Amino acid sequence: MNLVEVWFSLAERRAIHRGTYASVRDLTRRIRAFVDGWNTRAHPFTWTRPADEVLVRANRKKTSNAER
Repeated sequence: MNLVEVWFSLAERRAIHRGTYASVRDLTRRIRAFVDGWNTRAHPFTWTRPADEVLVRANRKKTSNAER
């Protein structure tokens, strides 16, 4: 999953999910408030593992089930 998908998932869970909106305008305002708050607190993404470790896990050998 890329970071855009993560961001939309957070927006849905924190701003939209289970909300009650009388109109599209109300929903738009809620989303805009979330985006504005997100941008106020924004900080760069920081990797928590070295690239070599990530690449080793990404290039795992196929299991015997994958060959069938």
